[in-house]
Amino acid sequence: MYIDQPLRHFLDKLASKSPEPGGGSVAALTGALGAALVSMVGNLTLGKDKYKDVQSQIEALLDDSEKLRIEMQDLIQKDTEAYGALSDVYKMPKATDEEKAARSAKMQEALKKACQVPFEIGLKSLEVAKLALRAAEIGNVAAVSDAGVAVLLAQACAQSSALNVKINVNSIKDAAYNTTTWTRMQEVLRDVAALEKTVMELTYKKMG
Repeated sequence: MYIDQPLRHFLDKLASKSPEPGGGSVAALTGALGAALVSMVGNLTLGKDKYKDVQSQIEALLDDSEKLRIEMQDLIQKDTEAYGALSDVYKMPKATDEEKAARSAKMQEALKKACQVPFEIGLKSLEVAKLALRAAEIGNVAAVSDAGVAVLLAQACAQSSALNVKINVNSIKDAAYNTTTWTRMQEVLRDVAALEKTVMELTYKKMG
């Protein structure tokens, strides 16, 4: 698993001509980084007398951010596996009509799985953005810039996920699935963009 290997290994493989890891895995890593920064703000607030009134809220924030971080870390690997399965389908024989039909059916199945992972990453990017706002609101003001970076990473994660969803739905023949998935993805993009604006304004305001 990439998450258990040195960062240099991931970057070297990413920069190579290998089809994986790719944009989906990078989106998940970006989301994990955003969640980790939220946790950082929380940990820098936990136990501080100045923030004693929000300690229970900070504990809840940390629970949520750490859960999200782990989920995003898992999605780094899941995206590479989904793409690997899709690559295997491309190698299936297509000499006869029967082989073409079998390949086409498997292709549609694999495309949906490949689309579902970045879609899930996108949904979680919205949760990271929400937590970044909470961190900026109640977290240690000395670390408010980290809450700002967290929401920027959530925005990058959302946009990256959307690109990966879109390129897959363009090849999926299930119109209902495509409409539902892409419509929800666009809603996520709007919500994350709104949160980014709010968090950045609050961050700069608190920094003075």
